[in-house]
Amino acid sequence: MNFTVNKKKYNNKNVLIIAEIGTAHSGDIVKARELTAAAAEAGADCVKTQIVYADEIIHPLTGLVPLPGGNTPLYEVFKKLERPPEFFAAIKEYTESKGLLFLATPFGPLGAACLKSLSPDAVKIASPELNYTQLLQTVGGWGLPALLSSGVSTLADIETALSFFDKERVCLLHCVTAYPAPETDYNLTLIKTLGAIFGVSAGVSDHSMDACLVPSLAVASGACAVEKHFCISRNDTGLDDPIALPAADFAVMSAAIRRAEKQSPAAVIQELERQHSAKKISLILGNGVKRLAASEAQNYTRTNRSIHALRDIRAGEILSAENCAILRTEKTLRPGMPPFMLEKISGIPARRDIPSGEGVRFEDITLV
Repeated sequence: MNFTVNKKKYNNKNVLIIAEIGTAHSGDIVKARELTAAAAEAGADCVKTQIVYADEIIHPLTGLVPLPGGNTPLYEVFKKLERPPEFFAAIKEYTESKGLLFLATPFGPLGAACLKSLSPDAVKIASPELNYTQLLQTVGGWGLPALLSSGVSTLADIETALSFFDKERVCLLHCVTAYPAPETDYNLTLIKTLGAIFGVSAGVSDHSMDACLVPSLAVASGACAVEKHFCISRNDTGLDDPIALPAADFAVMSAAIRRAEKQSPAAVIQELERQHSAKKISLILGNGVKRLAASEAQNYTRTNRSIHALRDIRAGEILSAENCAILRTEKTLRPGMPPFMLEKISGIPARRDIPSGEGVRFEDITLV
């Protein structure tokens, strides 16, 4: 099945190669342009960034979050990465001047409004926001081609998320939410499974360290898009730089993808079996059954969104969007109810005190 953006069709014979620069620019437009130019030289078709506003992603009390570069005070880092729409407009203009597709990920209403103001050609939803129904409803209403990452999700999560979009305009990116993700956790046969079950085009968002294994096998498995983190150096200070591909390695990946496009799936697999082993390639391809990968299972309900107390909520206080928010839980705080429940619990009094930052649970509300 094709994924179409600007009348250009992408499939496993013409793969959309996405360089995820994320926040590697560190809020510096000069660095953003350097990354974009390097990605273009390395064979990317698309450069993707992230529109970060800390308060619509995590709570200030989230604490240290384990990331590729070590335990990170992520809320404070996100605050420093916040930039106005003009910053992203400049990235978009430069990206398109290089002949590349501009792509960005919003994480909440502010990010979505910023992105919409740029008149994007497509939009990307990250894995942790796959259950953020309010954001999905907003973005799905734009009618744009959309790429949805499906890390740390179940089939039911995916089905719900897709209900907000025109399936003919969706590319579902199979993903493992671990940094880095072991190649053998990828179960790439799932690309075909997801496409068949949901009637959408499918690809992969790859967090593994090898430049070619997962991308090449993804193409052999029918991927129409491959996304990989991109950096200038793994020693740079970007949040994902330690697990990203430097330009030279990204160029190797791009060449491997273009080679795999021209080969039969069997030829790709045989070539990689000679380079590695039949056992390893079999493990990477997996059995095509959707499940949480071993390396990401502990992240379920934590990197996903749930309802959290914005401040201390006292017993008897009425719950509302003023004192609750839909946030990622991460490691320190407790998860709450899923996002779709926010409207349902608004107007209901708290049964007990709910500490600031903690998830709002069913047992915390007064049932009438």
